[in-house]
Amino acid sequence: MPDEGKRRRIVSGKAQQEELEEEIPSLRPQSLAEYDVGQEELIQQLRISIAAAKERGDVLEHILFDGPPGLGKTTLAYIIAHEMACNLYRASGPALERASDLVGILTNLDRGDVLFIDEVHRLPRVVEEYLYPGMEDFRIDIVIDRGPYAKTISLDVKPFTLVGATTRAGMLTAALRERFGIFHHLDFYTEEQLEQIVKRAANILKVELEPDGAQELARRARGTPRIVNRLLRRVRDYAQIVGKGVITQEMAREALQAMGVDEQGLDNLDRKYLHTIIDYYGGGPVGVNAVAATLAEETDTLEDMVEPYLLKIGFVIRTSRGRQATQRAYEHLGIDKPAPAPPVGQENLPLDIN
Repeated sequence: MPDEGKRRRIVSGKAQQEELEEEIPSLRPQSLAEYDVGQEELIQQLRISIAAAKERGDVLEHILFDGPPGLGKTTLAYIIAHEMACNLYRASGPALERASDLVGILTNLDRGDVLFIDEVHRLPRVVEEYLYPGMEDFRIDIVIDRGPYAKTISLDVKPFTLVGATTRAGMLTAALRERFGIFHHLDFYTEEQLEQIVKRAANILKVELEPDGAQELARRARGTPRIVNRLLRRVRDYAQIVGKGVITQEMAREALQAMGVDEQGLDNLDRKYLHTIIDYYGGGPVGVNAVAATLAEETDTLEDMVEPYLLKIGFVIRTSRGRQATQRAYEHLGIDKPAPAPPVGQENLPLDIN
């Protein structure tokens, strides 16, 4: 099966390796004051929660962020640690394979530290069971030996804040979800908000970006800050070699077309997904597992990386029988939508019976 990390889709909201290097954290807002574009309601609620905890001299409650990749969940974890003047420790749900991995992290936390777990819905169940008392009672129960010699040792951990990030909140167990005191959903950004974000990034990277160029990048960024910043870096390279180093609207269009990103921000995988539903399954409805098998893709890749944006822009709808392409998808692909079939037994009725 193709792997999302190996394909390196430019319009994927998932972080790529070079975006974990030193350049990218500099593009992130470092404080709530700098986070002045998008997610206004969420930021206001975070300000209140953080200010109240600091005034009481207390530890911030555990926080769960839900939303598609690239909308700022990791950035918000950094900001929370910065605002609370504490350390941030990062982990990933799939990487915490054994309970000992979690125990080692929790026992090294100082009071008030922030533990950020990305893809928290993918925590193994055995690790999750150890996390419950750590979150509630700041205690870990460790079982030593087996059989008649087994005994439990309780280890105290210092009060900490767990910040969990998930793209699929529905896959969280009820027991884990209920232990988060604060829950926030992150929404896609508007084109106007993405224009402000890409202009700020261009200033940091010292890229000459014209207003219509910023507008073009924002239009194709799928409502996602991480993607608009990635498009900026790729178009910067293209403009440097092919053009004069200035990102105009025409230069942005030319570069993105060369990269396979169309005017709606769709790439080859998005278009193959739509073509599969239309060409192989008559426009749907069809189950996502069938589409994934036809494309030789993982179902999770389609559900996490492809469908959220197509649903948002109205190219696909979910029905009780599966996914279905809409009229807008047909128009975007330049395909005529077939007329609906007449009811069974009425195929030969005249169009006008009067």
